Amino acid sequence: MSDPSARLLALLSLLQTPREWPGSELARRLEVSARTVRRDVERLRDLGYPVHATMGAEGGYRLVAGTAMPPLLLDDEEAVAIAVGLRASAGQAVAGIEEASVRALTKLEQVLPSRLRYRVGALGAATVPLRSAETPAVDPAHLTLLAAAIANHERVRFGYLTGDGVESRRLVEPLRLVTAGRRWYLVGFDTDRDDWRIYRVDRLSSLVATGARAVPRELPEKDPAAFVTSKMYSGAPTYRAVATLDLPAAPAHLGGESTPLDGGRCRWESAEDTLEWLAFRLLTLGCEVAVHEPPELVDHLRMVAGRAHRAAGGEENSSGRVDSLGTRSTRSQRLG
Repeated sequence: MSDPSARLLALLSLLQTPREWPGSELARRLEVSARTVRRDVERLRDLGYPVHATMGAEGGYRLVAGTAMPPLLLDDEEAVAIAVGLRASAGQAVAGIEEASVRALTKLEQVLPSRLRYRVGALGAATVPLRSAETPAVDPAHLTLLAAAIANHERVRFGYLTGDGVESRRLVEPLRLVTAGRRWYLVGFDTDRDDWRIYRVDRLSSLVATGARAVPRELPEKDPAAFVTSKMYSGAPTYRAVATLDLPAAPAHLGGESTPLDGGRCRWESAEDTLEWLAFRLLTLGCEVAVHEPPELVDHLRMVAGRAHRAAGGEENSSGRVDSLGTRSTRSQRLG
């Protein structure tokens, strides 16, 4: 291989396979001398690729982990496999990696040749993920387009369906994508309404990047996640719950603060949230719970318990309380 640049790329592609490469085998595959292989290895090291060499009859070259990740060389099948995997991660909103998946997918799709972009799109269109009934369907293509528009400070236009079924067209300067549970939200400045808004990405349609750049604006909240939280709860009162859990520590997904108590229990103080969501979290813990405050949450749990009891064929007594196998405490609500 006479072209030095092409040879260097071919050498890097071989070294990215996790194995030890004898210099003689590299020379044979690249159709060059062993001296040329050594010189090319030094060039890769100068470019920041950590190529390790071992001496002896069983020695050779291999690429090891460094302090930074250099560019990867992928063949067609590898590129398609990675793109499809990232699309699946982004679409399923896997906890902890969803935003990284979108960023990586955006970068990868920007450099995919047209033939591979078509294959990735065709495979994505032909594949239907199995979702739970409550999981909204988010198009990964929307996520990657929005991520690119955010990075480029580019306005986007889309159709939007509100929660009460009203359709409209929006021209938005996107700021950030925020994940909440299994939902994706876009935080952006609506130019027609002259206000900051949040949009559920699964309700977007006909999304296009306009190509028009926008001067970055300052969000009224300290960060986009706090802005989404304030908007979501602006129409409903929120509370902080205090409860004793029959667990050594509160599960991480509960959030809030957990303090260990005697007997393998803990005291949990929640972050601010709605009564419905606090009750849902407590009822799905699968352990005994004593709710101390607020009284509104205790009342809400009694109402939920009454519904559940009636659904199972139970009846209320003359005082309006639910007859059950156990006695309800008037000081705190016991769940189990």
